[in-house]
This record gives sequence, C-alpha cells and structure tokens, in this order.
Amino acid sequence: MQTQLDWSDVTTIRESLTRASSFLRENDAKDPVFEAELLIRHCLDWDRTRFLISMMDPITPETIERLDELLQRRAQHEPLQYMFGSQEFYGRPFVVRPGVLIPRPETEILVEQVLLHAEKLWPGSSSLDVADIGTGSGAICITLACERPGWNVTTVDLSPDATTIAKENAQRLGAEIRFLQGDLVQPLLIAAEQVDILVSNPPYIPSTDVDELDAEVLEHEPRLALDGGSDGLDCYRRLCEALPAVLRSRSLVAYEVGIHQARDVADLMLASGVIDEVHIVSDLAGIERVVIGVRR
Repeated sequence: MQTQLDWSDVTTIRESLTRASSFLRENDAKDPVFEAELLIRHCLDWDRTRFLISMMDPITPETIERLDELLQRRAQHEPLQYMFGSQEFYGRPFVVRPGVLIPRPETEILVEQVLLHAEKLWPGSSSLDVADIGTGSGAICITLACERPGWNVTTVDLSPDATTIAKENAQRLGAEIRFLQGDLVQPLLIAAEQVDILVSNPPYIPSTDVDELDAEVLEHEPRLALDGGSDGLDCYRRLCEALPAVLRSRSLVAYEVGIHQARDVADLMLASGVIDEVHIVSDLAGIERVVIGVRR
C-alpha cells in the first residue's frame, strides 16, 4: 500500500488525474479513475464538462495540497460522501457526516412505494399523519415532507448526532418535521399516538455479518444503524409488535429490508393481526427490498 505521493513533476489536471488514480489503485479503490476525477473536481468545484475540456490546464499547488489530503483520507477507506459532506437522495442534496448512515439509492424505492400506496389508500388526501422510525440523515422523512407538504411528518431516532444532522437537512430543504428522540416507536407508544403511515429503514444486517462488511462501511458508518441483531430481524419484530397500538383503522406500513428477509418480515407484519395484505417490491438488482403492509 502506497501512503505518500510525489507531486514534484505534476503540472496539469491530466497529470494529477494519472497520479491520483494510480495512488487509489494501489490502495484498493474499486474504481480508481472515477474516484480520482471526483476528488479533483471537488477540489476545483468543477462540473464534469469543465473538467474534461480543461485536462491540459495547469493545476495550482493549493489544489494539489487539498487533493493530497483527500487522497490520504480515501486511502483509509473514508467514504467519499463523508469527505464531500453530501449525498443526493430523491433529487435533493443531503448533508452527511459521521454519525449517520449514508442514504442508499435503493431507499428511494421505499419512498416511491409509500407515495404510490398512499395515493391508492387515500386518493387526493393531503393531510395524513406519518412516522418515520430511524431518522438517520433525514432522507426518508424530509423527502416525504417535501413531496407531500400537507402531511404531518414525525421522525424518531435514538442518536442525538443523527437528529442534529437531520434537523440541519430539514432546515436547508424547507421541510416541516417533528423530531423525537427515543428507541424505535417508544415515544409514540408513551404518548399513545397513532399514525396513518409508518415507514422505517431500520438496522437489518445480522450481527455476525457486520464485521464482514467492507472497511468503508464498517470503519466509518455507525454500527447502531447497521446491526439488526443475531438474524437481522430484531427491529422488525419490535416494530411489528407495536403495530396494533400505533396504526389507525386504515393505515400503511413500509419497511426496507435486507437480502432474504422480505418473506420473514412480511410474516411478522401479518402476525401482528392488523395487516390485511402485504406486497413485496424488488430493487433494480432483483433483490426483494421493500415490504408494504396495508390495513383497510
């Protein structure tokens, strides 16, 4: 593994791309050229078009210094999203920092399915009470609030760090959210509150598998947002046990799940005794990723 770079003969953008991608390749980057380009563009604050037409332009010592710093961080497997401080989700930029799980593209399917099934259950309705359990960066609750401004959206998280970051995102994106701190649905149960829609992307990776994750995830993203217990289903069990208490007579439940978990989670929903039908939706890779429960 290479830990130091020699920039003494690097004078242009193209040469910096070559040097940076070589360094990343030696440090086991999955796509070194692509990552090198992203890092250089981030340092220069350029879009891809300007980058491509400026390959022979000179690069300043200040830019090289900044690029070298970022490359050293990337060599330690720090996620690019933490380095850049943002991740796009559902067309909106979200602030992400250590302390929150980085929003994944497959979670957009969860949001899409909530919007789709809500329209089927409550055609034309603009006022619904929604609870997002496990706030994280706020990607789910804020997106729902932005897409449906009339909904009353509450979100719950155990982590103060996550809540702080999510509040920042809500303010930046103009979303009206009620933030509660607590363990899963406990704040709702204590207040005897019921909702029309319950949505969650809880920790679902089995404990024994967490330690086998890529270093980029294991060493930097919060374990609290990853570890779902011995079989990965601990949070789903607790969420489903609470459904009779937190759901209204007509309601919608939506969970993101891990690989090979959809059928088990669907069974937990039905075992709650208040869910009349379930739907399982696959992601673009064909993995059963979202479980929808409907109470009519």
